Amino acid sequence: MSVSSFSLRRRAVLGWGAASGLALVPAAHALPPRKLAFPRDAGAHPDFRTEWWYITGYANAGGEQAALGFQVTFFRSRVEATQTMQSSMAAKQLLFAHAAVTDVRGKKLWHDQRIARWSGAAPGTNPVDTAHASTRDTAITLNHWTLLRDGSDLQAKVTGTDFALDLRFVQTQPVLLQGADGLSRKGPDAGQASYYYSLPQLEVSGSITLQGKVRTLGAGSTAWLDHEWSQEVLHPQAVGWDWMGINLFDGSALTAFQLRDKEGNALWDGGSFRSAPSAGGTRYAFARGEVLFRPLRSWRSPLSQASYPVEWIVRTPADYYTVKAVVDNQELDSRNSTGAIYWEGLCEVWNSNNRLVGRGYLEMTGYAAALKL
Repeated sequence: MSVSSFSLRRRAVLGWGAASGLALVPAAHALPPRKLAFPRDAGAHPDFRTEWWYITGYANAGGEQAALGFQVTFFRSRVEATQTMQSSMAAKQLLFAHAAVTDVRGKKLWHDQRIARWSGAAPGTNPVDTAHASTRDTAITLNHWTLLRDGSDLQAKVTGTDFALDLRFVQTQPVLLQGADGLSRKGPDAGQASYYYSLPQLEVSGSITLQGKVRTLGAGSTAWLDHEWSQEVLHPQAVGWDWMGINLFDGSALTAFQLRDKEGNALWDGGSFRSAPSAGGTRYAFARGEVLFRPLRSWRSPLSQASYPVEWIVRTPADYYTVKAVVDNQELDSRNSTGAIYWEGLCEVWNSNNRLVGRGYLEMTGYAAALKL
């Protein structure tokens, strides 16, 4: 994701807290190590400042020439200034959602966004609420956009202006704990960390409707879920991050990220690699300094005039990878919800032998303007 306390990815309320003036944030503190427990930790953590559930994927919608990328993200932001209010109208939590579809052949990104308030009450108990998130398991509703547990599977339903997603995700591998057993550092200060787990190599079925045409997903459609929650914001010198989550074709999973300062230098980096189940499913968490992002080619947005590196060499302990955007223009303008412009899109990955080895999503923030969280 979807890098700050917000943990990279994703994601984060990308600017809303500071821009809204609502969030009076308490002093950050180091998060203690803890054992994540499921299904409870798949649900919401409303006592934490920031949280998101982030699903990205590749859709085989009729062969390589009809491939699609997709992204669905739900964000939750705690509003500290309203926590002691007794009114049922008090917006104690804000929920946001982004969704996007990348039409690879048409070289076009379609995206939409939503925002709603949540009193923090249990679902169905406050008629004023138009959104809620369960604390027991994954069950998030924002108006008619949903991400829900259905039996052992997850299901996402989104209807945007020009597209709709009706997708089911089947878990094929164990939960991947990021960082130190689920506690992921995102900066030089101990408070800059998040609780963070991933579900890579999800099998996907269902349909994507684009401009009225329904496309049924075929075999080989895969997805990745990230879920993070934290108290902290970006390091004061950080302006944004680069992140990728990659489903490798052999069944392994790769995460890599860096936080950048205004000169483009890495303030922090990290990620993980887990080998395929057939190779033992061994997880290795990258230490600070083991990941290096080097840009190879950039694209300038006609909307924001930001210049995004759309091709990278990414060095990790697992291998050197070349990461290439399948479509240059996958910039999202979320100023009507989370308040930021950022780049997030489908990419392909080659290894050091110049062999295509995987697909996933690349996210780049802080290029149009420094994030203010």
